[in-house]
Amino acid sequence: MLKPKDLPKTEKVELQMTPMIDVVFQLLIFFILTFKITTPEGDFNIKMPLGKSSAQLTKEIPLPPLVVRLEAGSDGRLASITLDNRKLKGFDELHNIVLDRVGDAGPSAAAEEIEVELDCDYNLNYEFVVEAITAVSGKIEGNAILPLIQKIKFANPRKPGG
Repeated sequence: MLKPKDLPKTEKVELQMTPMIDVVFQLLIFFILTFKITTPEGDFNIKMPLGKSSAQLTKEIPLPPLVVRLEAGSDGRLASITLDNRKLKGFDELHNIVLDRVGDAGPSAAAEEIEVELDCDYNLNYEFVVEAITAVSGKIEGNAILPLIQKIKFANPRKPGG
């Protein structure tokens, strides 16, 4: 039988704390750097209409789009502007008509439903299309932009002579 003095002496095992602390700090830094802060959902400033009973609900008829026709000359320059078959003198007149329909107060519930369809000739220069979009989509007052009509769509382009 072996006696305790005959057994080999074992050394005391110590835990190395420095590498464990290094790993903990690396994980902490990793999680701090990859944390994405999201904005909280909740408080919205919305004015809702009073509710109606189901008997009073009616299906709303969508407004027809305002059709803006831009005709090009043979050189690609703007020849004429028509809005719902009415000839206009320029983009300023188009902008004023849109302002009358939307209202000076800016977009309302009705204005958000109004849609503009741009019907452009195939060879019309791009700058005139941009001016038409600018005339119907908003105006600048001081340093603020007052949005007007946001729903803008394009009709299929017309081929020359078509």
